[in-house]
Amino acid sequence: MKPLRKAYGRPLDLRQGRVEMMHGSGGRAMAQLIDELFASRLDNPYPGRGNDAAVLPAAVGRLVVSTDSHVVSPLFFPGGDIGCLSVNGTINDVAVMGATPLYLAAGFILEEGFPLADLARIVDSMAQAATAAGVPVVAGDTKVVQRGRGDGVYITTTGVGVVADGEDWSGDRARPGDRIIVSGGIGEHGMAIMAQRESIGFAADIVSDTAPLHGLIAAMRASGADIHVLRDPTRGGVATTLNEIARQSRVGMMLQENAVPLQPQVAAACEFLGLDPLYVANEGKLLAIVAAGDAERLLAAMRAHPLGRHAALIGSVHDDAHCFVQMSTSLGGRRIVDWLSGDQLPRIC
Repeated sequence: MKPLRKAYGRPLDLRQGRVEMMHGSGGRAMAQLIDELFASRLDNPYPGRGNDAAVLPAAVGRLVVSTDSHVVSPLFFPGGDIGCLSVNGTINDVAVMGATPLYLAAGFILEEGFPLADLARIVDSMAQAATAAGVPVVAGDTKVVQRGRGDGVYITTTGVGVVADGEDWSGDRARPGDRIIVSGGIGEHGMAIMAQRESIGFAADIVSDTAPLHGLIAAMRASGADIHVLRDPTRGGVATTLNEIARQSRVGMMLQENAVPLQPQVAAACEFLGLDPLYVANEGKLLAIVAAGDAERLLAAMRAHPLGRHAALIGSVHDDAHCFVQMSTSLGGRRIVDWLSGDQLPRIC
């Protein structure tokens, strides 16, 4: 059988071309954009079939689904861009539930006039991140809004995974006596965004930590440690995430300031800008709450993995009817690590 001839004449101009309203109209221009820019890069059997939905093989286990919208500004930043961020962020939301991520779906809101070269760069980044993680993008959608009614590109990704029966790492399972572990230095993503956005230069570059965490989580699971809660501290950072867990589990927490890992350049940037790194977003770190007797075993397993080599024990869980998260400071005092009351860094993921 002869291959089907495409319904459009000349290829997209990926060097000088821009998104036009017709690219969201449902006609030939939209079909060409999908074929030449999206499907050719997100190459797997599912989107290439051209159906309205992907029919996927049955999976053994309980399904885990998460969706996340990405509106980061700027779109490109040291260590990543909105493309890889949209893949890694949703994979991590699925993985911290103890699930194996299987598939992604992606929705794009494009602004009229956005350069096709930048869009291709973003989709290439998504494809590379999905391939590296082994989690394909199997379905998608594209819409175009008028010039001035968007901000270049917004991406919504939905992730699907499976978790085995008996696995339950819900946020309500922290118990008094548990230990709190973070997988590495905090605040790197948020400060990379801020430095890029404000054109602030530092002696040492700050690079986003965006990364898929399911490989690290698999190594943690294999350690046999009694893990109670996993969470990725994205918007609102470590402080907000721990407050969420404390409220869910009806417990208090005590952190040790000197134990929290922090790159010197991140600490300097936060001090310069008047920001508390505990509230700055991360995109490649996780928090683990584990039974006290298994903390060292879990730390060893994490430090043996590239994404956990700087893992640290930063605190403990205790009884507290008020569900306060507190910190023992380097000066010997104690302070409340409260909920974020405003927005330190808008548009960071």
